[in-house]
Amino acid sequence: MSTKNWDFSSFDGVTLKIHEMGQGRPVILLHGLFSNADTNWIKFGHARALADAGFRVIMPDLRAHGDSAAPHDPAAYPADVLVKDIRALIGHLELTDFDLGGFSLGARTTAKLLTTGTMPRKAILAGMGLQGLAGWAGRRDFFFQAIDTRDSAKRGDPHWLAIQFMKSQKIDPVAARLLLGTFSDMDPAEAASIETEILVLCGSEDDDNGDPEELAAILLNGHYVAIPGTHMSSVTKAEMSQEMVRFLVG
Repeated sequence: MSTKNWDFSSFDGVTLKIHEMGQGRPVILLHGLFSNADTNWIKFGHARALADAGFRVIMPDLRAHGDSAAPHDPAAYPADVLVKDIRALIGHLELTDFDLGGFSLGARTTAKLLTTGTMPRKAILAGMGLQGLAGWAGRRDFFFQAIDTRDSAKRGDPHWLAIQFMKSQKIDPVAARLLLGTFSDMDPAEAASIETEILVLCGSEDDDNGDPEELAAILLNGHYVAIPGTHMSSVTKAEMSQEMVRFLVG
């Protein structure tokens, strides 16, 4: 099944690359930090599995990621810019009945959308725990340090894997640093007010963003499912798309 790729001019004119696969019920999937739609959703078969199950899978490369623009102008990075981008995409596509999901940074963005008026039928928060929503400052500073030491860190450094992944995905460090400064924390009480049915999907060895069971427990309509893997490896597992399909079709 082929992927359709097209350009979208966001709310401020910045160009985002959108990847689509399949026909049917729309589901928007948001990838993780330093990744892109291909790495998170296409390469390991998740988009194909959802398309085969009857979904139109819409996968943007987030601002400063993948084939989307990575401007160096600070004005291109207002607070919660990714939320603004996805709202603009939903409006452009005139979607009123759709599903929404994300992995890691994509899950944070999904949660922000859910607490600010976006109302999908169902939502998926993958690779995310409660602390990943409420304690962003520590994660942000970790990634700032990864960017700043990308040419000096040695194997064994705690930032080493993040740096290698960032380099493999050809991330622009200037744009990435600007983007990291746009994210805001979420009060757990905000998450607890979300009425949408939500699947919290996380690797059994993944605690990078805190405890996913705690996150599922505070949601009004949350379900926690563990799949094999760590934060990095869980997205390579067939179980991820299997559980996504099971949740969205059920």
